[in-house]
Amino acid sequence: MKKPIIAFMYDFDRTLCTRDMQEYSFIPELGVDAATFWQQVAHLAETEHMDHIISYLYHMIKSANAKGLPLRREDFVALGKDVELFPGVTTWFKRMNDLGAELGLEIEHYIISSGLTEIIEGTPIHGEFKKIYACEFHYDEAGNADWPALTVNYTNKTQFLFRINKGVLPMNDDEALNEFLEDRDRRIPFRNMIYIGDGLTDVPCMKLVKVNGGQSIAVYENKERVVDLLTDRRVDFITPANYEAGSELDEICQTILRKMALVDKLVTLNHRQRDQETPKR
Repeated sequence: MKKPIIAFMYDFDRTLCTRDMQEYSFIPELGVDAATFWQQVAHLAETEHMDHIISYLYHMIKSANAKGLPLRREDFVALGKDVELFPGVTTWFKRMNDLGAELGLEIEHYIISSGLTEIIEGTPIHGEFKKIYACEFHYDEAGNADWPALTVNYTNKTQFLFRINKGVLPMNDDEALNEFLEDRDRRIPFRNMIYIGDGLTDVPCMKLVKVNGGQSIAVYENKERVVDLLTDRRVDFITPANYEAGSELDEICQTILRKMALVDKLVTLNHRQRDQETPKR
């Protein structure tokens, strides 16, 4: 019998790691502090009427070129080694996978982030994900970053939920993504999705998952940043960004997985009975 698939979907910055990933190594190499860099990005977006995410990618290229810093793909990947992950993150995936196997579930993990795919690939957890949806650069013939190849902002993040839902993962496959598919035939129903993020930029994904029967969780270091998400019913739970065994997040997700396993059995039974009683045409 085919196992039901559960999708854990994560933002990255301030969700799995403690800061925006550019702040660990890239921004210090420019000789500015993080606040100054992001102020420059915001000013660029405002004056040039640019999307904020495109602005930060453009500003990374412009600032690095001005400093004579290389911007090859391998340079970005190398920055991943300096990313500081929250407690328990490195063991989290195996623990969730093992519990899923015990419950008869297949667990998959996905990243949906406005950070950089290349930096994420340099972290010790990059191999845990079935797919990483994050910003990427295009590289010229000399191997230097020259243009955004993919941008992920807080509103277009939701398209990736539907890619995961339907099992249409390649970014260049738009036709299959937009084709009609019955809910019961979709690879991962929304009820089998768990979205973990840290704030307002995750709200469209959090809300979409929540209203369609999945579970949304906001993790925090500063509780004040996420309380409104709970009271405004945009997320199901808020919890400290601690992924260690026995943490509140760990216990919440264990309970969710047990619930999802039971719900899937009931839905399967319902479909079986409907199929048996529906007259054949």
